[in-house]
Amino acid sequence: QKFFQHFFCILSFRILHTTHLFSQILLPELKTNSPNGFNAGNMDKPQQNGESPEQQTNNAQGKPATNNIPPVTPITKSINLSGPLIKKDKRQNSSRFNVSKNRELNALPLLEEASSNEREDLFIQKLRQCCVLFDFSEPLSDLKWKEVKRAALHEMVEYLSQHSGIVTENIYPEAINMFAINLFRTLPPSSNPNGAEFDPEEDEPTLEASWPHLQFVYDLFLRFLESPDFQPATAKRYIDQQFVLQLLDLFDSEDPRERDFLKTVLHRIYGKLLGLRAFIRKQINNVFYRFIYETEHHNGIAELLEILGSIINGFALPLKEEHKQFLLKVLLPLHKVKSLSVYHPQLAYCVVQFLEKDPSLTEPVIKSLLKFWPKTHSPKEVMFLNELEEILDVIEPAEFQKVMEPLFRQIAKCVSSPHFQVAERALYYWNNEYIMSLISDNSQVILPIMFPSLYRNSKTHWNKTIHGLIYNALKLFMEMNQKLFDECNMNFKQENQIEREKLTQREEIWQQVETLAKNNPEWSRVSVKIEPYSIDTLARNDADMLIKNEKLTYDELEKESRDIHISKNKEKPLIRRKSDLPQDSGTVRALIEHKRPDEFLHTPPDPNKC
Repeated sequence: QKFFQHFFCILSFRILHTTHLFSQILLPELKTNSPNGFNAGNMDKPQQNGESPEQQTNNAQGKPATNNIPPVTPITKSINLSGPLIKKDKRQNSSRFNVSKNRELNALPLLEEASSNEREDLFIQKLRQCCVLFDFSEPLSDLKWKEVKRAALHEMVEYLSQHSGIVTENIYPEAINMFAINLFRTLPPSSNPNGAEFDPEEDEPTLEASWPHLQFVYDLFLRFLESPDFQPATAKRYIDQQFVLQLLDLFDSEDPRERDFLKTVLHRIYGKLLGLRAFIRKQINNVFYRFIYETEHHNGIAELLEILGSIINGFALPLKEEHKQFLLKVLLPLHKVKSLSVYHPQLAYCVVQFLEKDPSLTEPVIKSLLKFWPKTHSPKEVMFLNELEEILDVIEPAEFQKVMEPLFRQIAKCVSSPHFQVAERALYYWNNEYIMSLISDNSQVILPIMFPSLYRNSKTHWNKTIHGLIYNALKLFMEMNQKLFDECNMNFKQENQIEREKLTQREEIWQQVETLAKNNPEWSRVSVKIEPYSIDTLARNDADMLIKNEKLTYDELEKESRDIHISKNKEKPLIRRKSDLPQDSGTVRALIEHKRPDEFLHTPPDPNKC
């Protein structure tokens, strides 16, 4: 009889599971409410509070409005829903839980049916029941008891969200112990142990096999922290520094759904327990130090930066020296890591937040960016140009004058880049009204720096789109200061004439060397191996092209740039898809079905002026 009961239990579970899969495949309801194509709930709703005083000041000065909400780390950034879906081997790893020996669970009465006197004891019994751990590496094992635990977790989540007066003093140790037992475990080995750069266009995340239970545990933890009955004075006896350390360790999970919950949980703890704030910031710094200087591999850097973006937003003014050192010693060195593309939007947001609060930090920040500027990694160079434009959007004119010379020397190098996306991104600066106002006010310094690169590449760059963008920039410079423009044009041609003469002299010297060599008796043996080829001749031909007696006129520049469509879309894809790899249907479905926490990481109240 027991055998048949167990058999029918397994059979019914498989039928329900198969029906669910077919309903998801045949009747997809892919809600794409957010710009990234996934249902982010209220996390993607704009603020309804109107403009802040800082935004009003920026608007008065002609600066673009800045966003007070950190950019949200996308869950489905590696999923291309237009590609083919196939069923692959499961990319799931089960964490190393200490599976309970006694796993036979009996369903307890419902909380709604219990009397008010018995409700607290019943809630504690359910919490203790949920401390039993199961092995999810075997999907068909303990199905009945897994369902009992899942139902208990789901019931507590619903009850806690709809009722008050549940979180009493006796609940705290039981609830936090249950969270610790279920959440804190040894993570599975990394699927990318060598720390190679994560490719957001190609790689799929590895999902946690025990997520059916973990999801409800995280949800219950959030309901617990956000309950109106939650008392920080009582909770701090159980949520201590060791608890926070173990929570931070989980940020290295490869499952983006878990990191999404962790991000919100840690942010709530930071907002509720004031005594842990300094410790949390210090330990996040330690994670970053280890990532920058030791491992260069960590899955949760973007989520940690997202939390910090909210925290930085709430820093009191003037900024403490501790916070300035955090910017210079932690955030800026994060630009060095090879996997910058994974977390760059969140990092750039944090940097800009600092500069909005203390403009005097602009000079060391820009000099650090120039110091870390990539030499051979063009997609990374485009990211630096994106961030630099965000910084220039909030820069003060006085601070701009301190850095404009080294800054525009680097921009001139980018305009000369043979990689067209780098040159294109640098030339889009001339579409930014606030940056153009800064350039116009300082054209006496900037135009002589930029003119040689602009003029040379208007003749020699291989990409026609770049030609049009350069002609547009030259036209704007001519409108700013016609006299200075003509002087730069004349000086450039004079310098190229001098360079041409040097090349001619050098070629004549080489010809003399060749004549002397021909007088050597051994010349006949090596002459057949020498080809009549001269680099100096090629360079002289380029110089000849640049010093032709052509006077640039406004009409000529207008004509050249008229047919070029200058796109103002600054969110172009920086990495093109290298192959149309089929996506794992199970991974796609799991990530789309994930329900994110329903709020932005708003800046926590800070009565202690941290």
